[in-house]
Amino acid sequence: MENIIIKEVSGRCQLRKFIQFPNRLFKDVPTYIPPLMFDEVNLLTSKNPSLEHCDLKLWLAWHDGKIVGRVAGIINHSVNERWNKKAVRFGWFDFVEDYDVFEKLLNTVADWGRGKGMTEIEGPFGFTDMDKECWVIEGFDQRQNLSTLYNPKYYIDFITRAGFEIPCQWAQYKIFASQPIPEKVGRLNKLILEKYHLRELKFKNRKEVYPWAWKFFHTINDSFKDLYDFVPMTEKEIGVYIKQYIPFVNLDFVSFVADENDNLVAFALIIPDLNEGFKKAKGRLFPFGWYHILRCLRHFTDIDLLLNGVHPDWQKRGVHSIYYAAMSQSAINHNVQWSYSNPQIIGNEAQRIWDTTYKADPMMKRAVFKKAL
Repeated sequence: MENIIIKEVSGRCQLRKFIQFPNRLFKDVPTYIPPLMFDEVNLLTSKNPSLEHCDLKLWLAWHDGKIVGRVAGIINHSVNERWNKKAVRFGWFDFVEDYDVFEKLLNTVADWGRGKGMTEIEGPFGFTDMDKECWVIEGFDQRQNLSTLYNPKYYIDFITRAGFEIPCQWAQYKIFASQPIPEKVGRLNKLILEKYHLRELKFKNRKEVYPWAWKFFHTINDSFKDLYDFVPMTEKEIGVYIKQYIPFVNLDFVSFVADENDNLVAFALIIPDLNEGFKKAKGRLFPFGWYHILRCLRHFTDIDLLLNGVHPDWQKRGVHSIYYAAMSQSAINHNVQWSYSNPQIIGNEAQRIWDTTYKADPMMKRAVFKKAL
C-alpha cells in the first residue's frame, strides 16, 4: 500500500477515531469484544494515573482519507527502572492486512523510542499488567476473555517477519466449572484452614468488598512481583481498578482467604461471562448498552477467572486449593457450565491444580514480542 500517512492523534475527535478503529476493523469477527468507550478514554488521557510515570503517544495511519491502522507508544519509566532496561512499548496496535501499514506504525513507535534514549521495543503491552496485553499465537478461533486482546493470525506473521523474538508466553484454559469437588480436596482444605488458622471470607453486599479490595490489589502486587515485566500498582492505579472491576463481580464468586490478623493470603476474583453484553453494547453504555451488560450479569452460564493468586509468604502450602474448591461449589450452585482462565505465564504454574485435580483443556497461547532498536 502506497501513500500511507502517519499522524499523531490530537483532540477528542481523533481520540474517538483511534478507539473505534478496531470496532470497524473486526465488526464481522464473532470473537472480537468491543471495549467500553469511556474505559478507553480514561486509559488514554490524563485521567489515567499511570501517566504520572509513563510517557504516551498515539498515532493513526491514513490512506486515501481512511484510517488503516493505529498504535500507541508507551515508555513506562517504573518498569524500566525496576527491570533495568530501556524499552519503549507498543500497544493498542491494530492494522489492516497490509505489511506496509504495520511497518510504518511500528517504525514510528521505534523512532520515538530511540529519540527518548530507548534501546529496545516490546509489546503488545498496556501501562500495567491489569491492561490488555500479549497476542494470540495459537488458538486464533477460540473464545476471548473480556480482559484479553483479540488479534488475527496475520499480526503474528507480520511481527515475526519484522524480526521480533518472543521473551515470554502465556497459556489460557477452558475448565468444566460444575465438576464435583474431589473428596480429598475437601479434606485437605479443612486441614489447611485449621492448621494455619485461616478463614474464607463471605460477603453479603458489595460495600463489604471494597475495604478488602484494597488488600486484594496489594496482595496482587506482592504475588506477581517476580513475573515478567511486572511493576507494583500505585495507590491511584489501584483506586481506578477497584472502580473498574468490583461493580462487575458476582459476590458468590469472590473467594478471599484471610489469616487470624485479617491479612489477605489468597484470592480469586471471578466475573460472569459478559462477552455477549459487551458485543451488543458496541462500546457504549447508553442508550441501551447498560441493559445488555446488566442482563449478562444476572443471567450467565459461563464465568471468567479474572484474577487469582496466593501471597508469596503462603505459597506452596496448598491454600490455593481453598479458593478453587469455593469457586467450584459456586459454579455448581449457579449451574455454570464453563470457566475460562485469564492468561497465565507458562512456567509459573505452581498455583494451578487444574491438570491434576480438575478437568481443564488448553485453549490458546499468547506471547509478547521484543526487538533491539
